[in-house]
Amino acid sequence: MENILIIVHLVISLGLIGIVLIQRSEGGGLGIGGGGGGAMTGRPSISPLGKVTWILGIAFVISSITLTVMSSSGSVVDTVLDGDALLPPPATDSTVPSGDLLLPPSTTDAPLTPPPTE
Repeated sequence: MENILIIVHLVISLGLIGIVLIQRSEGGGLGIGGGGGGAMTGRPSISPLGKVTWILGIAFVISSITLTVMSSSGSVVDTVLDGDALLPPPATDSTVPSGDLLLPPSTTDAPLTPPPTE
């Protein structure tokens, strides 16, 4: 069920991207510019593309919330702070290897230096 909702969410998001890119720019950002609305109102009339944008935007928000609720319903830990989900498992032996054992063996006893510049 969750996979189907993810696919629907992706289709909605691609449709929303496409419909926004199809619309023509009306000048100012955040709806400041624009023109051609009602004679007495400051708001322009909404175009059919604008209505589709609103519908796809609302569907995107609803599918996002639905996916969030579905993914959180299967979790065992309520929050990260409540559980030890991010902590590594405790070490079984108390010996910690020295830093020399973590590096690859060197072929010579010379110290490691960067290559000379030309």
